[in-house]
This record gives sequence, structure tokens and C-alpha cells, in this order.
Amino acid sequence: MSFPIFRKLSNNKSFYRISSETDFEELQVVGSKVLCSEHKATKYPELIRLKEMIACNSPFEEHDALDYKSLKAKL
Repeated sequence: MSFPIFRKLSNNKSFYRISSETDFEELQVVGSKVLCSEHKATKYPELIRLKEMIACNSPFEEHDALDYKSLKAKL
């Protein structure tokens, strides 16, 4: 699998750029603002959630890299 991988929640409120099997960046849309946070999965529940994101299991969906970059530009 080649990284980065881009995912989003089905409600279009959170967008993810997964850079490895343990690291990802999240953009959250809160009203008209966009918040950015970086995460490193170290605990078992976090690792499972990240694997679900990579596998694109519900509620996660595929997302386009260009859309992610345009959203990040709004920071």
C-alpha cells in the first residue's frame, strides 16, 4: 500500500490524510472554520480505528487529494 491515503467521514465533517499505518492528519470542519490536528496512533483502539480508515470501512469513505489540499488551504 502506498501512502498518503485520503479518507473522510460520511457526514463530510472530518477529512484525513493518512501518511503511515500509525500517523495521520485530520481536518475538522466546525461551522465555517477548519481545524487541523496531527495524530500518532499508539494504543490498540487508535490502531484499530486507523486500520478501519485505511480499509475504508463505514463510516469512512475515499477522498480526493486535491479536495483535501483545497480544504487545508482554508486554514
